[in-house]
Amino acid sequence: MFIRTEKSIKEFMHYYPIVSGLIIIHLALWLLDFFLPVNIWGGGNTYLVSEGQYWRLVTPIFLHVDLMHALFNSFALVLFGPALEQMLGKGKFLFAYLGAGIIGNLGTQLIEGSTWYGHVGASGAIYGLFGIYVFMVVFRKDLIDQANAQIVVTIFIIGLIMTFLTDRINQSGHVFGFIGGFALAPIVLSKARAFSHWRNRRRVDDDQISFDPNRWNKRRVPKNFKKNILWIVLGGLVLIGLLARFL
Repeated sequence: MFIRTEKSIKEFMHYYPIVSGLIIIHLALWLLDFFLPVNIWGGGNTYLVSEGQYWRLVTPIFLHVDLMHALFNSFALVLFGPALEQMLGKGKFLFAYLGAGIIGNLGTQLIEGSTWYGHVGASGAIYGLFGIYVFMVVFRKDLIDQANAQIVVTIFIIGLIMTFLTDRINQSGHVFGFIGGFALAPIVLSKARAFSHWRNRRRVDDDQISFDPNRWNKRRVPKNFKKNILWIVLGGLVLIGLLARFL
């Protein structure tokens, strides 16, 4: 579920248009902030929301402090978004993602009150995806296998610990984003199908399949071994970069 096997960026964008669109928005708004005060206009601010600027409950989901922040959240979305987009469908996935992000921002508003507390980032929405996965682990075991369930639980626990290790993270946004995703899970998973790699592979006609009599004598190497190693290395580098940023 979490190791990408697409052959190209074009193929990834074709199969996962919502995830791809969100990543493009992340990077485009980061670039735009060099020319226009986008983060000032749309960043979360609990005092300004209490004064009636309610769009700030939505717009922070797409904004980030810097490039590292945008890249980390985008990479997390690349890892954990595609399986859910396929399982839920485009509409429900977007509803769950934005819904969890908004709930995370509402939670921040509730905890921080009308103080001048500023925040940006897609982390609350991404923690909402974890909320959906954890719901699957607990209540919808038919949608996730044991190996992937262990990955989800492990990464979620690590992320939760990291959330409370520094005060430079919107802790309320993370926690309430997760709660939002968990709460929305029964709705969006009502007609969900288990993730399957074969749905994303082009079908090959029977007449294109040939028999190789020497196939058993060949040394077998998984087709996507190099790609899997690349994603693991990239994931490690991103985590190291995140830790270096906050330590």
